[in-house]
Amino acid sequence: MLFSSITFLFMFLPVTLAVYYLAAPQMRNLVMLAASLFFYAWGEPVYIILMLLSILMNYYCGLDIDGKRENPQFARRSLVFGVLANVAVLAFFKYYGLVMETVNGVFPVDIPYRVLPLPIGISFYTFQALSYIIDVYRGEVRAQKKLIHFSLYICMFPQLIAGPIVRYIDIEEQLMQRSFGIVKFGRGAMFFIRGLAKKVVIANSIGSVYEEVTRLPVGTVSVLTAWVGCIAYAFQIYFDFSGYSDMAVGLGKMFGFEFRRNFHYPYVSKSITEFWRRWHISLSTWFREYVYIPLGGNRCSGQRNMLNLILVWALTGLWHGAEWNFLLWGLYYGALLILEKFVWGTLMERLPGFVQHIYAFVLVMVGWVFFFSPSLGAALDHIGMMFGMGASALADRQAVFLLTTHWLLFVLCILGSSSRGWSLLCAFTESYKKGRTQRIMSCVVYMGMFLVSVAFLVTETFNPFLYFRF
Repeated sequence: MLFSSITFLFMFLPVTLAVYYLAAPQMRNLVMLAASLFFYAWGEPVYIILMLLSILMNYYCGLDIDGKRENPQFARRSLVFGVLANVAVLAFFKYYGLVMETVNGVFPVDIPYRVLPLPIGISFYTFQALSYIIDVYRGEVRAQKKLIHFSLYICMFPQLIAGPIVRYIDIEEQLMQRSFGIVKFGRGAMFFIRGLAKKVVIANSIGSVYEEVTRLPVGTVSVLTAWVGCIAYAFQIYFDFSGYSDMAVGLGKMFGFEFRRNFHYPYVSKSITEFWRRWHISLSTWFREYVYIPLGGNRCSGQRNMLNLILVWALTGLWHGAEWNFLLWGLYYGALLILEKFVWGTLMERLPGFVQHIYAFVLVMVGWVFFFSPSLGAALDHIGMMFGMGASALADRQAVFLLTTHWLLFVLCILGSSSRGWSLLCAFTESYKKGRTQRIMSCVVYMGMFLVSVAFLVTETFNPFLYFRF
């Protein structure tokens, strides 16, 4: 089930909210859990068994680790078992096809295999489970003894499918007790509507520009067209994923929960380091806390620090997909972060701000080519066309047509990618703090955004979020 669907907006969500608020306070976690399991089963009726098994395994693993605090050796064994079991399940479903394809390609064999469909959200809920058992082992939290509470933490539907990745330590108290109120609910609804508009109105629309460019035969694409397609994809994935995150945060507020932000205007960055502090914040935080720091982080020699960065970004690339171009994408960013830290970072800081913006923007665009291309060869072809190699011309009528027919959409994307621009687009975001007239205007604006989004949904077909495949 999609947040951006008529079924969710006009059936699932209203019914769930009604039952949730009519239920006694001590029953609301159970209502939320039942709704979450139904939400997941709607799209993954088979793989819900896998998620339930993951919940039970990590629940008892956490209890076992917590019960062995006085014997660190046995607690460590339970932790190792839990980590290996979670990683093994994720690796099997996500990388089995890649391994078999590589074996058949490298060795003179042709082993038949069946690529299993990837369970939706497995990368996200597995990482949440891993963070839980690791934090229990570290003593940062105590094991959750109530199975309903723990199950809700793992499979809460607002952030189940595509994050943000929520650490148990950040939500532990909210599982026991959380605040409600009309203002909080209203702010949640505003977050949700903004996210819905980002996804349905902006991301889906700009995505059509990217798809139009990708349909052009290689050799007929100009330099400008190649850049237009890449920039269109960059805007699409940002508004698609940040839109989902906004909807998740909004839904959380509507049910009394507080989730941390997952994006903070990444395209205004002046460096690659800053970009990854602003993009998919929960994933970057997870890898820093549970991979980078345990490897030694930056509290080691320069060479070891470089190795740590490469390992972390290789894993980040593979987390995004079981294809070699994703690994290269991760290594690309790992190399850039190393170069910024040890080679030219200080020099870049001395340059004018607009030069730093251009530097970061160009490198991020090149990175997106590795991300959206179906193969490494296709990525290199597109990058070549962006810089004049294999391009049909510097500019052509196709590029001019795309820009002149979608100029307003590109303007909206540019405005929506910066804090000032987004504040301009949503001028009444904080108007609930002001007078009655402003509150009425705010309601009108958000109701208009909602109705426009619904109108787009009615005329569109299936429109899944891009990060569902990860």
